[in-house]
Amino acid sequence: MKFGVNTFVTDESIRPDALGRALEERGFETLLITEHSHIPVSRETPWSGGGELPREYYRTYDPFVALALASAATTTLTLGTAVALLAQRDVFQTAKEVATLDVLSGGRVLFGVGVGWNREEMRNHGVDPGRRGPLLNEKLAALKEIWTHDEAEFHGEYLDFDPVFSWPKPVRRPHPPIAIGGESPAALERLARYGDEWLPRAKTPVAELRRVKAWLSERDIGITLCGATADSPIAAYAESGVDRVTFTLPPAPEAETLHYLDQLAKLMGTD
Repeated sequence: MKFGVNTFVTDESIRPDALGRALEERGFETLLITEHSHIPVSRETPWSGGGELPREYYRTYDPFVALALASAATTTLTLGTAVALLAQRDVFQTAKEVATLDVLSGGRVLFGVGVGWNREEMRNHGVDPGRRGPLLNEKLAALKEIWTHDEAEFHGEYLDFDPVFSWPKPVRRPHPPIAIGGESPAALERLARYGDEWLPRAKTPVAELRRVKAWLSERDIGITLCGATADSPIAAYAESGVDRVTFTLPPAPEAETLHYLDQLAKLMGTD
């Protein structure tokens, strides 16, 4: 089983290039970065963690700029999002950003997407929160067209464009693996239609991991479990068919982050 971290990278935490080097030096395989374009000042949507929204949500870097720095400082580290908020992103710009990162990194991108939770953030992007799931599905389908055709076109309910050129094309063929976040029936249906990997959270019961793994048995779809902690049941994850586990890395300055990674590497046996 492969190991990595998922984290917020902010203007107050370790730089993404330093973080990438530190992970690769300690034998970790993956870096997954969270995305929020902004946080509305007036917010009614509750945060799933309860209480006040943590400081890092307000200060996170753009994930693809941060991952580009990490790419330049590493050679083997898988570089991904957990998750990119594709429903509120421009599909053409996203296609170019992901493909550019994939080319410059030598094919190391894992594109994790989810519907998102912050309804006010979505509305500021002109997205109806009640329709974000179908919109996300169409954008995934459109991305695949853009990445795999020299003259790409798409005609759907929310997106409609005649043939376009868009380069670069990703190094990974047919495209970088798409990881679908979420455990709901809608997320699993999205996984079956558009995904290459499932991206469940660590709170997902092991029995559910086993059930979905069995359901996926006839499909070439991996499982990356996101948000583990040092006391998570790693052996049970492995037994249930999880391919990769990422541990939540608290955003912190460099010295504190390196100390935490040293401890985690010893615990996981990657040092």
